[in-house]
Amino acid sequence: MKKNIQVAEKSKIWFAISLILIAISVGSLFINGLNFGIDFIGGTIVTIELNTPFETSDAKALIEEYDSSADVTYAGEAKTQVIISTKKDLSTEERQALFSKFQEKYNLEDKDLLSIDTVSPSIGAEMANSAMIAAVVAVLLMLVYITFRFEFMFGLAAVIALVHDLIIVLGVYSIFQIQVNSPLIAAMLTILGYSINDTIVVFDRIRENRPKFGKYDYANLVDTSVSQTLRRSINTSFTTLLAIGALYAFGVPAVQDFALPLMVGIVSGTYSSIFIASALWCKIKEFQASKSAAVKS
Repeated sequence: MKKNIQVAEKSKIWFAISLILIAISVGSLFINGLNFGIDFIGGTIVTIELNTPFETSDAKALIEEYDSSADVTYAGEAKTQVIISTKKDLSTEERQALFSKFQEKYNLEDKDLLSIDTVSPSIGAEMANSAMIAAVVAVLLMLVYITFRFEFMFGLAAVIALVHDLIIVLGVYSIFQIQVNSPLIAAMLTILGYSINDTIVVFDRIRENRPKFGKYDYANLVDTSVSQTLRRSINTSFTTLLAIGALYAFGVPAVQDFALPLMVGIVSGTYSSIFIASALWCKIKEFQASKSAAVKS
């Protein structure tokens, strides 16, 4: 007989690891904050057709004078279009001077200036508010669904695990000052769905095994159920990480912006589904049982 993984018995260890990660993440969010990109704080996006492949380092050298931290990416089937994203609201004179530098270096015509777009900070604020509302609504609907399908304590444990995952992802972005743009919103909502799916698999096995254990034998119930679903959880997460890792390694910057938080969220979500959500449910049920026993005595 295979020995079960000790999730409930060693829950203090798993909770301590999570609390340390959350403390580091929250501390960094308070001290460093998030490095919001142009999608949130506004700025200018300039798109130029260079008619030839180019090195982003060469393009960055041309815009150094205007914004040394501007992002430079490429577009077009032949990757001959340069997209310059700066958090600064460039004046008409600065825009013309910037394009003139590219004209001189790449022998361009006026028609090669494809577009100049100004992103308003108010649009970024509206996007942030919409993202917050979407996340809250998603979490509440998940809580209702899990409560209806299982019980409220399952839902409560699952929601706490989801919040755990989101804080850790934001913490990684804060610690390493990775720029936060609109792809993060889609990635965060995807992480919510992936993490809750993994958690439900474990909870479903707990419900299935419940009649096989004593009424208050929650620790053994959780350990057995998690052990039975452990291989499935790890294999699913590993294969998903392989696919997303390939997207990050070979994708364009816009795809990388989406893939990076997904990779962090999948790792965190797998950990919370295995070690946090089920262990937390176990401790809640044990507390309720002890409280009920104390009242009866």
